[in-house]
Amino acid sequence: MTVTSSSHWGAFRVSGTGQGLRVSARPGDPDPSPLLGNIASAHRHRSRVARPALRRGGAGRGYDSFEEVSWETALDVVAEAIDGVSSRNGIFGGSYGWGSAGRFHHAQSQLHRFLAMGGGYTGSRNSYSLGASLVTFPHLVGPRGAQQLIRAGTDWPVIAQNTDLIVAFGGIRTANTYVTPGGRAAHDFRGHIRAAFARGLQLVSVSPLRDDLSPELGGQWLPIRPGTDVAVMLALIHLLIREGLADLEFLADRTVGSQRLIADVRDKTPQWAGRESGVPAAFIEELARRMASSRTLVTVSWSLQRAPHGEQPLWAGLALAAALGQIGLPGGGFGHGYGSMGDVGGGSLPYAFPAFPQPRNPVPDFIPCALISDLLLHPGEQFDYAGKRYRFPDIELVYWAGGNPFHHHQDLNRLRSAFAKPRTVVVHEPYWTATARHADVVLPVTTTLEREDLGVGRGDTHLIAMRAADTPYGEARDEYDIFTALAHRLGYREAFTEGRTTQQWLRYFYEQWQTSLAEAVSRPALAEAVPGSGLAEAVPGFALAEAVPGFALAEAVPGFDEFWAQGELELPGRRADTVLFADFRAGRALDTPSGRIEIFSETVAGFGYDDCPGFPTYFPPEPAPIVLVCNQPATRLHSQQDMGDVSQASKIRGREPLRMNPGDARERGIADGDIVRVHNAVGSLLAGVTVSDNCSPGVAQLSTGAWFDPSRPDLADCVHGNPNVLTTDAGTSRLSQGSTGQLARVEISRYDGSVPPLTAYDPPLLETP
Repeated sequence: MTVTSSSHWGAFRVSGTGQGLRVSARPGDPDPSPLLGNIASAHRHRSRVARPALRRGGAGRGYDSFEEVSWETALDVVAEAIDGVSSRNGIFGGSYGWGSAGRFHHAQSQLHRFLAMGGGYTGSRNSYSLGASLVTFPHLVGPRGAQQLIRAGTDWPVIAQNTDLIVAFGGIRTANTYVTPGGRAAHDFRGHIRAAFARGLQLVSVSPLRDDLSPELGGQWLPIRPGTDVAVMLALIHLLIREGLADLEFLADRTVGSQRLIADVRDKTPQWAGRESGVPAAFIEELARRMASSRTLVTVSWSLQRAPHGEQPLWAGLALAAALGQIGLPGGGFGHGYGSMGDVGGGSLPYAFPAFPQPRNPVPDFIPCALISDLLLHPGEQFDYAGKRYRFPDIELVYWAGGNPFHHHQDLNRLRSAFAKPRTVVVHEPYWTATARHADVVLPVTTTLEREDLGVGRGDTHLIAMRAADTPYGEARDEYDIFTALAHRLGYREAFTEGRTTQQWLRYFYEQWQTSLAEAVSRPALAEAVPGSGLAEAVPGFALAEAVPGFALAEAVPGFDEFWAQGELELPGRRADTVLFADFRAGRALDTPSGRIEIFSETVAGFGYDDCPGFPTYFPPEPAPIVLVCNQPATRLHSQQDMGDVSQASKIRGREPLRMNPGDARERGIADGDIVRVHNAVGSLLAGVTVSDNCSPGVAQLSTGAWFDPSRPDLADCVHGNPNVLTTDAGTSRLSQGSTGQLARVEISRYDGSVPPLTAYDPPLLETP
């Protein structure tokens, strides 16, 4: 039997079970993700958690063995630990991470509903991917404008038809476009970008890595020293103003702070920027002239804001686009995240899908997610965030489901110390990850292939019926069943479940969506959900079928049983013609204090942060022998399925591959295929080397996501190659407190000793009572 399913890297089909399980691409996907090749090999891997387990021994979390116990025993232990917490803000409801695709089995929603109904928890805000963006952009373009910018942007078909020049700070990386939260049924990025190049699009990738623009796409690589993009942006603005190429009328009418910007860039010459960035001054001058004479889209990747002062490239990039005056024009203006995620520019739907209902959390305490170590290490201390000062609560119990902080977080040695502090750590995991090894209670959960759900991503083309392809591994249970059993022990089972089984919730979600379609068909205000569509002026009674060509009326959507049997449903009303900020250009005010783009933010300036003033500012990066770029892997999503075939094929002698420039390698006596020790004051690791001129001089690249393996601390803090043993655990600034895990300053030396075996995928010592 063949069933449909979905992942964050795309929908697919499954046949067979167990070790004979086979995965194939969804018919109709023009460019399926290579990551589908990891799924079958990871399905029944030896690293799966088979039974509930309790930590035993006295060496400490991350070192001890575990005892396998019955579900009844494990659930009793967890319920007792929750019930014994002295204050509800003493529970940290972790669950930061991607987990599995699916609207219902979304681990974070399951956990947070369970904890909120039980009295509350300390939560987290924002993300490791967009920590600076989610806080900064609402000050610059307003909360509504920030949502449009971050979650949508101008659609790729509009870019393909109208854009002459893309200047991409941080590049546009094809590998990242396969991934979308919730999945994507049809990957069409490469088709659109090829059409754009065929029409004559020119693309300049400003990045320390050549292949941040895929070679097949052509374009021009502009190598730059990591952390100096703001210098180049300010110099481009300088040249535009000096040569009369800036749109001063747009700056005056549509922005706040343009006069300050003009004064500030007076000494930011291309020669100055060239000294800072390594980009030749003549090229900066020529690029500014090309940008002014073309329909130009300025884009900034997510990667640039994952570094110290990560707010600044966002701010300066937006200021550069404003100086060109093309914001709101088809194919021009500003974008954020092209090549960072598959749904940016990937179309939109004029409705949302239901999710597991979330009650209000009675506990007001929270942290920006990248402050998890500070939270656990420094209870009672204060921290700054977004203009206010907060205090870390005293966490007694950490409950983590659906994520792996020993992948996401920086300075893993510090995180290990932090995880030693709480009285209890509970982790839900399908696999024996480093996070599971640092728990007191590990509860085995099913994977996507072992349960039923609904799959859909933002702007998706189809709703996917995610049917179970196999039975659960060992004694693994769905998160919903685990929390139902715990809620029963704690006295609120009926409130948590609302009397529904998993299949009943899926039917409820689908029928809710059907109802919302019926209500939306004749509602003119739906135009608000389609940014830039021009529907905001729709007259009363305006039918959605007229406003959105091809929109099938709600009555045409099949019932749940028919949908479930056919496996997928093409979604009605999808649009792919959005022009970001078209309504702003047409006269609609932004929801900023001024109604305009705030190049100078009086609000942010009023916070008094010296590490994030109220206007775009260049902070020179610290010098280093080698700057290590710790970007997203092309062979997996984060650390998910690192044991899969595609991920394993990229390893060098079992280690994560590190790329370095030929000159840097030659200077250190390092050759292709060597094992190296990468180290700094934070930590050390072993990796396998690929010598490549895709790295600029002084730059190396090591992807995140290799499973943390601290089994030989006498040799290195991680013998597998997890770069987060090298990254610094510090926020972008006091404004955002975003992650700074993109860059690390390191030295690299050849390792000539015996290469130790890996233990990252081996379960810990398991005792059976």
